This record gives sequence, structure tokens and C-alpha cells, in this order.
Amino acid sequence: MAAPRHVKFWDKVADRYAARPIKDPAAYAAMLADAAGRLRPTDRVLEIGCGTGSTAIRLAPHAAEWIATDFSAEMLRIACAKPAPGNLRFVLADADSAFDGGPFDAICAFQVLHLVGDLPGTLAQIHAHLKPGGLLISKTWCFADMSLKLRALFFVLRSIGLFPRAQALTRPALLQTLRDAGFEIADERVFGDNPHGPYIVARRPETA
Repeated sequence: MAAPRHVKFWDKVADRYAARPIKDPAAYAAMLADAAGRLRPTDRVLEIGCGTGSTAIRLAPHAAEWIATDFSAEMLRIACAKPAPGNLRFVLADADSAFDGGPFDAICAFQVLHLVGDLPGTLAQIHAHLKPGGLLISKTWCFADMSLKLRALFFVLRSIGLFPRAQALTRPALLQTLRDAGFEIADERVFGDNPHGPYIVARRPETA
């Protein structure tokens, strides 16, 4: 069976994606430090959409177990070639199987939630596979908050196969969708100068 179009896209761009430098290293480092500070040495963590594994490799030492999943075999090929801590596993998994092995103490979704086709459904899955009190740690692009010029550029890039299909989220809508899924917002901030990629930490309440 042929791979879905979205999987083909990420397989095709994997090498180019891996070679792209981080635009704001200081902001990335600050985000990692915040995420690491929220983890405990006993935590089991799931990362969905781990890409080429750079974030997983940096954060896994702060947890007991880190399972990093992605649906792109080419992304994981690059990830698995990197030196990694022993408690980190890379797993090829689509949306139906990414949550196997739960519940988890934390689930990470960096640059992922704007790419899913059914955001409420994905958040329901995340909520269901977190332990009570567990954290969703995320960073998400809110394209609908960007200028018309930037949105037009992304539309053109997508039309020629250089950008994936993404949801046009606003920051308020993203926060409300998280709340509608049953999460409490524990923290919300922006690292760096770009206000359109909020870092949000959401908690599954201890009790319903």
C-alpha cells in the first residue's frame, strides 16, 4: 500500500530538514531548559512527531524513559543514526499506534499540533493517555495570527510541494481547544522574537 501524501512529504524532505540550522539557538535552548525542568527522573515520556530526534536526544536524560515516535521512516532513519542516551527509543508509529504503552507522565508535541488533521481528536487521545496530573508540553505554530503576506507565502510554498498542509490556528483558538479537551493551562509563553509559535504546557487534572 502506498504511503499517505503527508508521509511522503516528510520522507522526501527529511534530509533537507535535518540539514537546516536552528534559526534561534538561544530560544531553542531556553525552551529545552524549561521543558527539562518540568520532568522528573522517574517519568515515562512520549514524544509524538519527533522528526530527526534532536529534541528527544537532548531531553531524554531528564526522564526515566523516552519514547520518540514519528510516521516518517526517513526522519527516523536520520534520528537513529545520531548518538543517543540509552533510555531513548525511536519508534515508527502513525496516529493510531503512537500512544501504545501508555499512560505516560508527560507527552511532548513540538511543532506538531498545527499539522494534525483532527486537532480535537488528537488532544483527546493525548488526554486519555496521560496519567492524572500528567503534562502535555508543546510548541505550535499559529499561522492565522501571522501577517497576510506570510500566510500567502506559505500558501505558495504548499502549492509547489515545499510546505506541508497545516491548520490555520490562532493562539486563543489553540488555548480554547486545549481547554475543551479537558486540559488546564499550566504555562504559556514565547521563546525568542517570533510571537506566533507559543510554547504551552497543559496539565491533565488530577481528578475529573
